[in-house]
Amino acid sequence: MIKGIKICGVSDFETLNFILNHQYPAKFIGFITNYKKSKRYVNHENLKKLLSTNKKKTSYVSVLVNPSDKELDNIKNLNFDFYQLYDVGPERTQNIKEKYNIKIISAFTITNQIDVEKYQNYIGISDIFLFDGKGYEKSIGFNHDLLNSLPNSINKMIAGNIKIDDISSFKNKDFFIDLSGSLENEEGKKDIEKINKLLNLTIL
Repeated sequence: MIKGIKICGVSDFETLNFILNHQYPAKFIGFITNYKKSKRYVNHENLKKLLSTNKKKTSYVSVLVNPSDKELDNIKNLNFDFYQLYDVGPERTQNIKEKYNIKIISAFTITNQIDVEKYQNYIGISDIFLFDGKGYEKSIGFNHDLLNSLPNSINKMIAGNIKIDDISSFKNKDFFIDLSGSLENEEGKKDIEKINKLLNLTIL
């Protein structure tokens, strides 16, 4: 059974409140904090407003691509539970975790088995290991069979062009599932009906 759902790229109050108040809310909500190439990027002022919402039992995640010290200092007082770090080495990850007293999701973009094995350098540092496609904001998939050798001893999360209809194939996997683009409409905005379908599916 999957461990829970992360909905990433939330950028408006309507979507945020719908997820938080759902009968089966997501375990994590991700906010694109410093990657301005993404259409889901949230600027600092809007981020502060969104994060003032009562998150209840859901964890707020700051999604960061190789963040600078200035960017990290700028968000250190915001209501985040996790920093999700792309392109950050293990030593700097450790420093960020200790300096900001924050839980870490280390993200690895995958094309082959060598990419998967990089997680080993973060054992004892990262709280969750996220395996994603190479596309960043483009939500590109990868071969999930590459993850079959991962040990049960680590907390695993999977992303990368995952569709709502794919959820059933993960029912016997001990992964957190991270979705973003597949929950959007043709205009690139989060679709409440799709989110509702997803969250109701996770308890079946």
